Parts: sequence; C-alpha cells; structure tokens
Amino acid sequence: MLEIPTGLGWLYLDLNSYFASVEQHMNPRLRGRPVAVVPSDTDATCAIAASYEAKAMGVKTGTMVYKAREMCPGLVTVSARHDRYVEYHHKIMDQIGKFLPLTKICSIDEVACRLMGTECREENALEIAHNIKNAIAKNVGPSLGSSIGIGPNRFLAKVASNLQKPNGLSVLYATEVPERLAHIELPDLPGIGRNMNKRLMRAGVTDLPTFWNLEPKHVRRIWNSVEGERFWYALHGIETTVNEDPVRRTVGHSHVLAPVMRPRHKARIVARRLTLKAASRMRRLGYFAKLYSLYVRFDVPKNSGERYKWQSDIKIPLAEDSFSFLRALNMLWEKMIEDNTPPRIRQISVSFYGLVPADKIMPDMFKELDDPISKKQQRHARLSVAMDDINAKYGLDTVVLGTLPESMSRFSGTKIAFTRIPEKAEFHE
Repeated sequence: MLEIPTGLGWLYLDLNSYFASVEQHMNPRLRGRPVAVVPSDTDATCAIAASYEAKAMGVKTGTMVYKAREMCPGLVTVSARHDRYVEYHHKIMDQIGKFLPLTKICSIDEVACRLMGTECREENALEIAHNIKNAIAKNVGPSLGSSIGIGPNRFLAKVASNLQKPNGLSVLYATEVPERLAHIELPDLPGIGRNMNKRLMRAGVTDLPTFWNLEPKHVRRIWNSVEGERFWYALHGIETTVNEDPVRRTVGHSHVLAPVMRPRHKARIVARRLTLKAASRMRRLGYFAKLYSLYVRFDVPKNSGERYKWQSDIKIPLAEDSFSFLRALNMLWEKMIEDNTPPRIRQISVSFYGLVPADKIMPDMFKELDDPISKKQQRHARLSVAMDDINAKYGLDTVVLGTLPESMSRFSGTKIAFTRIPEKAEFHE
C-alpha cells in the first residue's frame, strides 16, 4: 500500500505577471494600469505578458494586440526588454538566496527551494516565505509580487503556489489531496496540456479525484510513457528523481517578424542575424556543430492552399565559425526560393545540430598536411572569436559580417524562453 507523506519539504515561488510587473516597477506611471508586454510595436503581434489589471479585462498571454485593445480600451503596450527581465531575475534570486538555497531555478519567474530540518515545520516555512516576500518588496521593488506554495514535494508546492494569486501564500499537504484540489480542472495541473487532457477524457478520466484514484500503471498506459507514472506519484506527494541536466543537443534562435520585415529580402537579413547570433552563442558555450537547419513559416493563412511552412537542413564539416553557417544559410535560402514558396515570411528559426564539445574534438590530421581548406577554416574561426570579443566589449553589432542596412537588435534580440534564462552575455551577441 502506498504510504502518503505527511510532512513538508519544498517551497515554490512564482512571480506574478513577471514581465509586466518589471515594467510597472521601472515606470511608476504604469502601476495600477492594464499593461501588455509585446515583442514589437504593432497590433499584428500578440501579448507575451499581461498585468493583472489587463488580465481582469480578459487579456492574457497569446492574445492578439488588436483584440486586446477591443477588450481593454485603456490598454498600454510596452515593448519587451528581456535584458531587464534577466537583470531583475538575478536581483530577486539574490534575495531568495538569503533565506534558502536555490535548489532549482525552473524559469525566469519560478524557483523551487528544498526545505531542510526545522525549515519543514509549517510555522517556520511560513516565516521564511514572509521574509522572502518582504525582502523582495524592500530591496528590489514592491511591484514585484509573488505567490508562494509550500508542499511535500516540488510538484505539490508548485500546485500550491497557484491556489492563491496574486501575492498568495498557501500550504498543501499530500494528505489533503484530492479533496482540497477537487475544484481544479485537470488542464490546470502543471504537465497536463491540451492533448494529454484529450487522452485522459478518452480514458474516462475527467476530474482530479478520478485521476488520483487510478493505479499508477494505468496512468502510464494513458501517457504511453513512464512520465505518466511519475506524474501520478508526484500528485501523491512522492518525490520522483529525473535527470535535471540533459545533454545539450542543439543551439538555435527563432523570431516572429514584424510586418515591415516580412518581405523575403528583408527576412533574409533577419535569418542572417539569427545565424550569427546562434553561432556566437555556440562558441561561447564551447561547441562545434555539423548540421544547420532552417525553418520558415510564411505570412499566409493555413487554409489558403499556399505553402504554409518550409524546413530543410544541410550537413557541413564540423565547424564553429560564423562563415560556415552563413554559407549553409545561403544554400538553404536559395533552395527555399527554388521551391516556389510565398514571398512574405512570418517566422524564421535557425538551429545547429550534431553538437560536439570543443574539448572532445580529435586533432585535425589535415593540419599536419598544411591543408588550405583547414587553414582557411582556422582563420575564419579566429576572426569569428575576435568579432565576439569586440561586440562583447563595445556593444551589439559593433562589427559584423557584411552590411546591415538597419539595426537588427530590435528584430532579433535575445528572448527568454519559458524554461531557459539567457546569460547576460547573450544580449551582446
């Protein structure tokens, strides 16, 4: 029989409407007003974050800006400043670290901290949570609110952080599940997306109490993966061990283009900039790559009968220099045009695969033969590194390959993914 844990072991902090809150902190005139953070200054894009004032009017992440303005006539849109969000992320983490070790930084706005010893007592855990909230408000900014959950494992602590928003503080014991969570819809649990919810419904599982009472092997069959069994145990308060540090398999960048940049000749500039940025980041991480991939989504309706997207890749000799990847881009770009694709491009993604750590590369036998191709690639590698150093010291695009007719930083700057926080160096690549 499964033994449900009776104690507490984790604190989970979720910053509320983080991007919008940072903007309201930096600009006091935005406080108390509905704010949407957008990737570019156009109504044709969507909100990537919304303040609670905007959420109250129906605006949420993914809402198209023109629709958001209809819902909320007083909406203020501000262009995303990802470098500032990273800056404030580190400031907030420093405050949390004064009270608890940062066991797992889950995203730019979420962190999990393991409780040890007397910290696991509810009264002590609550005191720590209050101290963290007060320290963030006093030393970083009162606009940067958070919801904190305390639970037996990381999963239930995260669920607890969602029970009261904004600025909530909730304790959830495994012995209180499923009754205390009976009102929660299955898709509201972290890890159950739209497709998984459809699978559960087909299996006759439509509410949390039903799911909780399943056998773990049954959940594994529904998931068609051991992850389903892990999820079941996590919901029951049991710690599950998974690999937190997977091997890096790819480096890349993606960008949704503003309408002015969607003509093919302008989109090519963005593709070139993304390629250079990814190459610079890969060098900083200490990798070489042997495959370049280009993905393009066109500015046409899905049901228009025109080609909606295009993707291809090309193998290259193991390389780290920007020149090799730009040549690969040129070849794939010409191939895309030859395939009679639409002339306007909405999104571009570039990716490098087949990564090999620099310290694992065998010495090139052609170096001993004074091979001209190898010597040229070495020169290109040295030049690429030198350009990285200059841009890091003097600013983004101080020196570039070829010509840039307009500043590309606003079209292809570093963005924050949900599960990856950029390093500060990335904002100079």
